[in-house]
Amino acid sequence: MKRANIILIILLMTAALVGLLSMQLYWLRSASSFKETSFRRSVNDAMAKVVFKLELLEKRKAAETVPSNGMLNFSSHLNYDAFINYRTLDSLITLELNIRGIDTRYEFGIYKPENNEFMLENSIQYHQQLISKGYAFQLFTTDIFTSPEYLLIWFPSERQFLLTDLWGMLLVSIVLIVVIVYSFSYTITTLLRQKKLSEMKNDFINNMTHEFRTPIASISLACETLGDKDISKSEEFIDSYIHMIGDEAKRLALLSDKILQTAVIEKGQLKMKRNQIDLHVIIREVVKSLLIQVEIKDGEILTSLKASPSIVEGDPVHLTNLVYNLLDNANKYTPRKPMIHIDTENNGNGILMTISDNGIGISKTDQKKIFQKLYRVHTGDIHDVKGFGLGLNYVKAIVDEHRGKISVDSELNVGSTFKVFLPYRIPEH
Repeated sequence: MKRANIILIILLMTAALVGLLSMQLYWLRSASSFKETSFRRSVNDAMAKVVFKLELLEKRKAAETVPSNGMLNFSSHLNYDAFINYRTLDSLITLELNIRGIDTRYEFGIYKPENNEFMLENSIQYHQQLISKGYAFQLFTTDIFTSPEYLLIWFPSERQFLLTDLWGMLLVSIVLIVVIVYSFSYTITTLLRQKKLSEMKNDFINNMTHEFRTPIASISLACETLGDKDISKSEEFIDSYIHMIGDEAKRLALLSDKILQTAVIEKGQLKMKRNQIDLHVIIREVVKSLLIQVEIKDGEILTSLKASPSIVEGDPVHLTNLVYNLLDNANKYTPRKPMIHIDTENNGNGILMTISDNGIGISKTDQKKIFQKLYRVHTGDIHDVKGFGLGLNYVKAIVDEHRGKISVDSELNVGSTFKVFLPYRIPEH
């Protein structure tokens, strides 16, 4: 997929995500506003009922205490302590609030603004909150001889109560938002990973084409030469060309095996033999096979094999390939006079093998990715380093199969050091 298309998809998905989040937030805000309005309406209805009952109690009590002249005085009300106390008023308020589904803590009092005093109250700690934040309901509106008095009620946990009432919807919204954000992030990550994988596969195909083309061309040329009747052919001449064809055929087989090994590893079908192997013998054999290539570049391979015992349990073929790949990389990525050191030492319940070089080094970013399949370190101006990006991925798989560990420490233009730990015996799963 083209970079422009990926950017367009990211922008569209970002816009859609922002839109969905905005709608969710707007919906939550609207629901909260609706709940708040509904709460206020319920409080108003409940307090209107309380005020009505309060006035009704006062009238009944007043009727029981008729003046001596037999006339009722409806122009002023009795003192509160004559017909009600704060416990009775508290019960009335609780009853009416519970009927309307309001079950949260409240403070109340009967306040007279003219004297700035509370005529009746359930607590003396919240006077200021009742006056500044409470709901106010006028009492005895027919009383024309006394200044207005108000029933004040304040809910300290009003906001928490409303959020608790909205908790179900809020939880669903949070879950949906998390799912949307995760899906968006996962999709973007997948797109970028697929793009990178596509580029790596194209690079792999190009490298594979070049790698296969050279031996095929050599074999074709040798066959044409041997088949050309105009060229005189001595026995030595024929043998050299046949030997070349054989070498190139082995090279093709080796390249094919690398690709097949990767397919086997990816499918989890890698099978290993468990033999007792002298790691030092393997190292010496690999060093011997690679020494000529290193010496051509005026380099050296120095060994310091100190591990004793040096016997590990493992597959001889795969362990040979492991050592070969690491030494071959050390040689390939050291353009001039490679100085390759390979050391072994006993470490706990296994052997620690260290392979270091004075090559071009690996950046910190690349060090995190070099064991990934098809990943190849950028070599800057060096274009003669061949490979599929499969070697270190294969090495990591073999180390894991032997229940070992591998790490790399490198610095650009200084060199790299690979450390491989192999246990004496492979632990069971």
